[in-house]
Amino acid sequence: MNRLKTWFRYNNKNSYSIAALMPLVEAGIAREPKDGIMLYSFATAQAEEIYAEVSKASVDAVYIAGGPHPSALPEEVLEHFDFVVIGEGEETLPELLEAIEEGRDPAAVKGIAYKCQGQVKFTEKRSPVDLDSYPPFGKILAPLEISRGCPWGCTYCQTPRLFGFCMRHRSIPIIAKYARYHKDIRFTSPNSLAYGSDGRAPRMEKVEALLKALAEQKKPIYFGTFPSEVRPEFVSPAALELITKYCANKSLSLGGQSGSPAVLRRIGRGHGRGEIEVACELALDYSLVPQVDLIFGLPMETEEDQRMTLDLVRWIAAKGGKVRAHLFTPLPGTPLATARPAPLAEDVVACLGKMALEGRLTGSWSAVSRID
Repeated sequence: MNRLKTWFRYNNKNSYSIAALMPLVEAGIAREPKDGIMLYSFATAQAEEIYAEVSKASVDAVYIAGGPHPSALPEEVLEHFDFVVIGEGEETLPELLEAIEEGRDPAAVKGIAYKCQGQVKFTEKRSPVDLDSYPPFGKILAPLEISRGCPWGCTYCQTPRLFGFCMRHRSIPIIAKYARYHKDIRFTSPNSLAYGSDGRAPRMEKVEALLKALAEQKKPIYFGTFPSEVRPEFVSPAALELITKYCANKSLSLGGQSGSPAVLRRIGRGHGRGEIEVACELALDYSLVPQVDLIFGLPMETEEDQRMTLDLVRWIAAKGGKVRAHLFTPLPGTPLATARPAPLAEDVVACLGKMALEGRLTGSWSAVSRID
């Protein structure tokens, strides 16, 4: 039997996913559909473009989808794809590919959805993977994923719905092993300062052990910066002393999300505005520029809530920090999946635009604005 060639459909939005899965399956990289087995990983923002590509493709292929959007909306995705890998792919994808190659019934593969006689079938849910059992990357380098999962369950966020509400961490020896492949060391985590903890209370001794071990490699370490961030209530003098001692970053990425105490409560952030302000001031005390992510247009926002967030933007900028503004986007699988963004007040939009032109703000806060 001729073996089907397997391909990852690569784009600049899914490189981290491909990096994690390439060591586990024998597959090439494709920038368009090809004969064989086509593997796609995508978020909601790319869904319509990918559906159009698949529907127009004139190749003989089995299409498999994974990632945030397919995991949340497998029935929709199966209108265009043959299989959906739900959640983590490290164990599921190799088993599914083997079943396809051998012509076996996919019903025995945990963690997938597929169509059988026109009906969508779901197999048994798979348990969360042990991160130490799988490499964070192979031929394609990616930042070191040190943790998965988040206990907070913010109503707009897909992370706990995709990876679970219980935080899991890679061990320090495994992280150090793969850090040797990088010229400088960067991370992905829902909250870098939660390393080694349950995600609700920091364990600074775990963070220190990680940074101390990596410092032995004598490379620049960037901790708590993009593509990761930290929660504001985890920022403390002890945490910042570790970052300034062991790390090269001059900024700290903070997830703030709103300047309105009422909105912060309703989206389940687990902290208030005061913690955001304290984290910014502490960061500046340690010569780190706070870079704060804030969301405008959350569904429960009033114009007064938006002005509170705008007031926080001004306060951060006046202190010497930076803000990345985002427009609320409903994501499937979250409690706010069917919600619509609240309209932004005209004066709020005008002020954000002025601050962006002055270089004090980046991001995208309306359907047409985007300044990076």
